[in-house]
Amino acid sequence: MSLRIFLLVLIGVFLNASAQLLLKAGAQVIGKIEFTSTNILPITIKIATQIPIIGGIFCYAISLIIWIFVLSRVPVSIAYPILSIGYIFNAFAAWYLFGEILSVQRLVAMGIILVGVYLLILS
Repeated sequence: MSLRIFLLVLIGVFLNASAQLLLKAGAQVIGKIEFTSTNILPITIKIATQIPIIGGIFCYAISLIIWIFVLSRVPVSIAYPILSIGYIFNAFAAWYLFGEILSVQRLVAMGIILVGVYLLILS
């Protein structure tokens, strides 16, 4: 995999991870969602008008375009596992932005992911 393609993969991963964070931010504004027959329209409108959620959808759309470009050049068996780097980015961002916990077990798991991605790229 060329450096250019690897950087595109990382940009796609970053956009995908950013989409998750934006969706979480929007969900926090909305609060716990209960879909019932009486509130499905108001909840849908509330979701559709949240700026972070709209931003998350936009990030997903751009990452999808990048991902299709990458998959046209890289085997999916190589490219897809690299998406796991997004978990690491999101774990640290969620810790910083939302106060989520980064336990020792999670940090060790992230280290294992990094080693696995590194070995995959070397292959």
